[in-house]
Amino acid sequence: MIDLTYCRAQFPALQLQVAGRSAVFFDGPGGTQVPRNVLDAITGYLVHSNANAGGRFHTSRLSDERLAGARQAASDLLGCSSREVAFGANMTTLTYALSRAIARDLAPGDELIVTDLDHQANICPWTVLEEQGLVVHRVPFAAPECVLDYRALEGKLSKRTKVIAFGLASNAVGTVNDAARVVAMARSVGALTVADGVHYVPHFPVDVKALGVDFLLCSAYKFFGPHVGLMYGREEAFAKLRTYRLRPQHREIPFRLETGTLNHEGMAGTEAAVDFIAGLSPVAGDRRQRVGAGMTAIEAWERPLATRLIEGLNQLPGVTVYGPPARAMRAPTVSFAVKGRQAGQVASRLGELGFFVWAGDFYASTLVDVLGLRERGGLIRVGFAPYNTPKEVEEFLQALSTVIL
Repeated sequence: MIDLTYCRAQFPALQLQVAGRSAVFFDGPGGTQVPRNVLDAITGYLVHSNANAGGRFHTSRLSDERLAGARQAASDLLGCSSREVAFGANMTTLTYALSRAIARDLAPGDELIVTDLDHQANICPWTVLEEQGLVVHRVPFAAPECVLDYRALEGKLSKRTKVIAFGLASNAVGTVNDAARVVAMARSVGALTVADGVHYVPHFPVDVKALGVDFLLCSAYKFFGPHVGLMYGREEAFAKLRTYRLRPQHREIPFRLETGTLNHEGMAGTEAAVDFIAGLSPVAGDRRQRVGAGMTAIEAWERPLATRLIEGLNQLPGVTVYGPPARAMRAPTVSFAVKGRQAGQVASRLGELGFFVWAGDFYASTLVDVLGLRERGGLIRVGFAPYNTPKEVEEFLQALSTVIL
């Protein structure tokens, strides 16, 4: 395993002091901290090339170059052509645009499938289509491990199934779903697959062609970038979309999905975030190769942190951990509840001690309802990034033990 402790120096936010100690940023699932090269890229864009696209003057041409560079960086991250990457305000907005475009070619009675494990951003854009007479089926999961019921999913397939929307990894409990199995089911009935990659992309190497999904959406602010959304669309499927667009808007992909002026400085920051990941690579090669190696290093660093945390939590009285077991294939996101305590109260006390964690449902609302944790304020969520350390995990376990006793 490559020691990534050195990368902490690249994150200015980590200098923050709370309660007389360095703050511990375990809030990564809600958005990671940002390295200095991303800050420099955002500022540099605004200082040196701040102009709208398509102009016949110096700063506009520089801006066009930066936007093209960002698109290429995203394609290097995901393993696709730059023609297959669209940018937008965020994953949720892009998913609504995608669902509405797909729905233009569907008929009343056509069927869609979503899962109860997912973030609402990959549920609501599909359930709202029930207003058009489409039928939405929901796939349950098994608690407390929070694993999808694949047999139930298979049982909901029919010749009228048009879309299966699912998450690659749960932002609430870290479950990594069997994408190959879902894609195979979808293909058996000719349905499209729409994968929420927001929580998967920051923690694992991604090859969208190997995954076989038709669409994948993610957010740059979850992998060290600014608040920008990205969508991969398999070229053949993307080209068929009848998107809602303005009259002068480009008809070609990926531009047909991108309404209005994009967040140019955010796209510049996204390219820098991909370069940061590539910079963690222990091997040489082109950027795509270095990004893959960098993500492999991140996965290898984060996994033991999550394993140790789960094992430590299981030793604390009154603590119940939800999601896959410690040594299962899972994202480094660990959620738990404390008997007799409100999640928000525990998180607030930890925050006062300098440990930044989330409490609530994290927009995985159905999951928290199924687990019966709504009245207790949901889950307490801890997530890891490459700037976290084993020492922070031990300190957190010690602090939590004092908070809950």
